[in-house]
Amino acid sequence: MISYFGDYANLCFEAFGDRVKHWITFSDPRAHAQAWHSYNRTWRGKQRGLVGISLNCDWGEPVDMSSPKDIEAAERYLQFCLGWFANPIYAGDYPQVMKDRIGKKSAEQGLDMSRLPVFSLQEKSYIKGTSDFLGLGHFTTRYITERKYPSRQGPSYQNDRDLVELVDPNWPDPGSKWLYSVPWGFRRLLHFAQTQYGNPPIYVTENGASQILHCMQLCDEWRIQYLKGYINEMLKEPLLSHMQMVTEIVVPTVCTLCVLISAVLLMLLLRSQS
Repeated sequence: MISYFGDYANLCFEAFGDRVKHWITFSDPRAHAQAWHSYNRTWRGKQRGLVGISLNCDWGEPVDMSSPKDIEAAERYLQFCLGWFANPIYAGDYPQVMKDRIGKKSAEQGLDMSRLPVFSLQEKSYIKGTSDFLGLGHFTTRYITERKYPSRQGPSYQNDRDLVELVDPNWPDPGSKWLYSVPWGFRRLLHFAQTQYGNPPIYVTENGASQILHCMQLCDEWRIQYLKGYINEMLKEPLLSHMQMVTEIVVPTVCTLCVLISAVLLMLLLRSQS
């Protein structure tokens, strides 16, 4: 599959590279590194573009900030989410906490080797540094506390993390069961990504609120408030000089405002004619 994706990426670079200058390989990562190297080796010199990846992660906040175990669990939550794919790109290997936890659980489950793959030195060198920018998707936040899961329950992502995700019932609920509006978590995730991965250029590639199904009219107040809160958190200093808003936030917001303004003007025009 890696070689197939490499062929596909090269075809795209050849066909569209004279116009496309920002490339995102994956939102669900697989064969990213080879595509980056192909562009870097063959196309960058004449096309002068950038290749990055887009990773999704919610923010994990410790339930008890005075509890070292909760603080460690929240850090583990982020490493198992964002670090799982970002750490190999920026540091050359999986996060140490993932290697330790999954290795220990694998041994307890009677396996001869860890269920987490081991990179060779050549693979580490090949993967590290393969991103000109970090695409970051984010929607909501969870409170995190530690919970030990017995290894006998079998291998699973949840059991390997040894934690529980909680929500605050007072958080605004825009309409989806999993989505709560927690703007301050967005800023904390951006700060984490900046400090964790050496202050890379960050593009916000996914953010927004889902449609409330029973809403059939122009009742977009919940979405306006959601976007306003998250964009305001993103624009706060010192992130302003490092952040770049891209079309998935800016364009939908502007389009929504244009539609609302057009609807109001149309109603005023029809009223005046009647």
